[in-house]
Amino acid sequence: MKKILGYILLTLVVVSCGTKSGHFRIKGRLRSFNQGEFYVYSPDGGLSGMDTIKVADGRFSYETTLGDEATFIIVFPNYSELPVFGKSGTMAEISGDASHLKEVEIKGDKTNEDMTAFRLSAANMSPPQAKKAAQEYINKHPKSIVSLYLIKKYFINTAEPDYVMAYTLAQSMVKADKNNARASMLVRQLKELQNVKKGGRLPSFSAVDIDGKAVSRAKLNGKLNVIISWAGWNYESVNIQRELRKQKKTFGDKLQVIGICLDADTVHCRRTIRIDSLQWQTICDQQLWESPTLRQLAITTVPGNIVADSKGKIIAINLTKEKLRETIEKQLK
Repeated sequence: MKKILGYILLTLVVVSCGTKSGHFRIKGRLRSFNQGEFYVYSPDGGLSGMDTIKVADGRFSYETTLGDEATFIIVFPNYSELPVFGKSGTMAEISGDASHLKEVEIKGDKTNEDMTAFRLSAANMSPPQAKKAAQEYINKHPKSIVSLYLIKKYFINTAEPDYVMAYTLAQSMVKADKNNARASMLVRQLKELQNVKKGGRLPSFSAVDIDGKAVSRAKLNGKLNVIISWAGWNYESVNIQRELRKQKKTFGDKLQVIGICLDADTVHCRRTIRIDSLQWQTICDQQLWESPTLRQLAITTVPGNIVADSKGKIIAINLTKEKLRETIEKQLK
């Protein structure tokens, strides 16, 4: 009888703290957000493409199958993003006020609680202080999936990326855990990325676009040239493309653009191209982060971009929409 009661209690604890094995659940409540929806995607394979989370009476619940540990990015209507880390059989619980998203808390396991503590602390820091705090966190937790996220956020996907430091930190993660395939892949990408830098040369690449036509560096023969990585599930990247469409209309052949789409299928890619009336070549090989073109160009983020002049000299990398517009207008006016 005691064994049965013990089993029942253990089951209740497991159910209350997580979800069934092979699944990951996100639930929560947000004040100031009564009805609507937001989106979720995974940059490291937890989901294929983008999914929708419905909100009713400020509450929401979302569950997905999950094998390996993965990162999930929730995209709110104002396009701000919130990282959530999932493991099989666990649940992440989100709470806070939608009008103060930087103060939202995530509970459920130590990984999400650690990230919440870091995020709340970093919100009160200057950018250099936050970057230093990220470096300290990564050095202290080299086996954590949070550290991989922080490398990309603070040292790669920025207006002024620090690929040397990112490479050093990723190497420390591999040293701490030689079976960390994601960190190992990042090390390989960063080794190439160190050569793809402002003032360097645009790497050679060749691929086939969504219409079966050849695309290569030779196609970038404008006075200014932009390569952009984007996905239908990443609104920031879509917005950058829309800005490029405006600039292309203004400057014509002086500006040449090539897109690399990370959508899981060409159907979604073609839909975005049609809706946004994109006129340049787009590569969508349906291999997501395993895309050979991304590797050739050492692109590791979405959105990501490389801006080069007519001679293939790299002018800038990973510009925001505003900085990209300023750069194009400065170079072509």
